[in-house]
Amino acid sequence: MASKFMENPVIKWVEYRLPIFSFIDHSVGSGYPTPRNLNYWWNFGSLAGVALVIMIASGIVLAMSYTAHVDYAFESVERIMRDVNYGWLIRYIHMNGGSMFFIVVYIHLFRGMYYGSYKAPREIVWIMGVLILLAMMATAFMGYVLPWGQMSFWGATVITNLFSAIPLVGDAIVTWLWGGFSVDNPTLNRFYAFHYLLPFVIFALVFIHLWALHVHRSNNPLGVEAKAPEDSIPFHPYYTMKDLFGMGVFMIIFMGFVFYAPNFFGEPDNYIKANPLVTPPHIVPEWYFLPFYAILRAFTADFFMYWPISWLMSAKLAGVIAMFASILLLLVLPWLDRSKVRSAKFRPIYKQFFWIFFLDCLVLGYIGAKPAEGSFIIIGQLATFYYFFHLIILIPLIGILERPRPIPESISAAVTK
Repeated sequence: MASKFMENPVIKWVEYRLPIFSFIDHSVGSGYPTPRNLNYWWNFGSLAGVALVIMIASGIVLAMSYTAHVDYAFESVERIMRDVNYGWLIRYIHMNGGSMFFIVVYIHLFRGMYYGSYKAPREIVWIMGVLILLAMMATAFMGYVLPWGQMSFWGATVITNLFSAIPLVGDAIVTWLWGGFSVDNPTLNRFYAFHYLLPFVIFALVFIHLWALHVHRSNNPLGVEAKAPEDSIPFHPYYTMKDLFGMGVFMIIFMGFVFYAPNFFGEPDNYIKANPLVTPPHIVPEWYFLPFYAILRAFTADFFMYWPISWLMSAKLAGVIAMFASILLLLVLPWLDRSKVRSAKFRPIYKQFFWIFFLDCLVLGYIGAKPAEGSFIIIGQLATFYYFFHLIILIPLIGILERPRPIPESISAAVTK
């Protein structure tokens, strides 16, 4: 089919001057060999790309009717919802698209951890993925401020104030972020500018991520490199059809939230216009920040992880460092894990601790949504301790001490068996 397609005179004319069609075929077509045993967990990478395109397209349309001014921002969002043709639909797609984007990226991240997709020679692929996650978080935080509701205003105030804990330069950083001495119109303007810019930075990072992926190709559930010709199949039509099926299921779920539960992931307080004189009783970030918010709040004066460094820094600064370290530690995961075996299918001890770590992240997310009082503080501190204990201590130890099960000689041998 590809050869007949290339025989078209128009295609040949374009291809001779700009070999775009051969590039596409080499990248995602029949010319791109892919491990033959990829399961549906590998769909989430392409779904993340779909979500990114939806977010950029809907964001550009929303920007046409949004006014980045503290006196008009809230009203302009209301106008989008009520007066702009299909503005309610575009906004709900953008609102819920952010949550869908984080869901598929988090699944993609945990899949990579389970199957060892961060191991050599795919370290750059993994590092770019973590950088994409960081850029997504910055973009989402700034976007959450734009509706200028109560949670937008107070969330921006609380999170930006964290930088004041940095010695010497902290106050200067906060003043620069605010564009003044409080969260006000300059803050909203620069957050709007950055929120518009960063998705294109994400797009560039995704390009590098895919470029690195195409050098050594995808990992697979067995963690065995595809060497023999029978270990691989063309990406098209096999995985394009599989991805299209996954995208259909994803869109059904996505549109289900858009049409039937558009505010499921949101906070009711954000439908109240920002008021600097009225503080909400419980300030919480969006759900995808909750595990890291729980880590931030875990560092108090009586937290045993803080005691050894209490002479060096304040608990607030320790919490800020821990919050960022919880993500940045993922960058060095390829070097923390010393095991030569990739897939958890052949690593029984690692598999058990992986699921404990996964549950620990869910606990952190739950605690992040609760008020910092009573038993919630203790549970959050224990979950925070295990998070770092797992990444810094357990993963290197398991990689050294664990005896993995025998891995198959090739993908085809495992499939035919």
